Amino acid sequence: MASQTQAVSHREDPTAAMHRGRLGRVLGYLGLILTVAMIMVPIYFILITSLKERPDIYTQPVTWFPNPVTGQNYGTVMTEVPFLRYLANSVLITTALTIAKVTLGVMSAYALSFLRFPGRTVLFVVVISALMVPNQITVISNYAMVAQLGWRNTFQGIIVPLAGVAFGTFLLRNHFLSLPGEIIEAARMDGAGPMKLLFRVVLPMSWPTLIAFTLITIVNEWNEYLWPFLMASNDKVAPLPVGLTLLQNNEGLTNWGPVMAGTVLTMLPILIIFVILQKQMIKGLTAGAVKG
Repeated sequence: MASQTQAVSHREDPTAAMHRGRLGRVLGYLGLILTVAMIMVPIYFILITSLKERPDIYTQPVTWFPNPVTGQNYGTVMTEVPFLRYLANSVLITTALTIAKVTLGVMSAYALSFLRFPGRTVLFVVVISALMVPNQITVISNYAMVAQLGWRNTFQGIIVPLAGVAFGTFLLRNHFLSLPGEIIEAARMDGAGPMKLLFRVVLPMSWPTLIAFTLITIVNEWNEYLWPFLMASNDKVAPLPVGLTLLQNNEGLTNWGPVMAGTVLTMLPILIIFVILQKQMIKGLTAGAVKG
């Protein structure tokens, strides 16, 4: 009897539990709203600044809506700098780096996951160590090497030093190891060789993770600034981020309208790709998180 009374006394009050649940939801929504505001407010100001006339940008207090709305800044971007050339350069560099990184990432991760060879573990440790080294540390040595090869102001000078795949190898290797071992062994028993196993079994089960890695690579390479800025001194090979710097230099620090218009135009292609592939990216990044 005493034990039953003690159990009842320790039983949680349903009303208190309900209040705690509501409080948790409210705090969660507040955190979500704050996070969205911190991300969207700067983007919103970039957009409205690109649609404002020059005097309207510096009015006090700050105006939240452009009045009047003008598209002149977008026309200035097209005429002041070779924007379409920068766009074509960005597409070329991003496409080449994405193909290189995804291909090398898949091959290296497959080798580290399913092939047996001496030093495999040591090699994987080296790959993991590369993730811990900031890219800025290797800039000087890479610049000296590229300059000696005569690759400044060339696409290969931008692409080759950025084609490392440490993150892709790490991500895809962990995903490959999470695949059902029974399916892999069944394919091997049916006579599937290394390439057939990769293209007929492993990759078809890995599309969400592969798409997630591809999208991450596209975003990173599209926004890459430091290395292309060091390599490109003219518009021959300069991508869009470098082109925005040159546009800012042309317009000066007092005319932000064209710079913001160029920023909007730079964001649009990658935003469209992200919207199209966001579900696959989320599915790929959460693959293996839920077992059932």
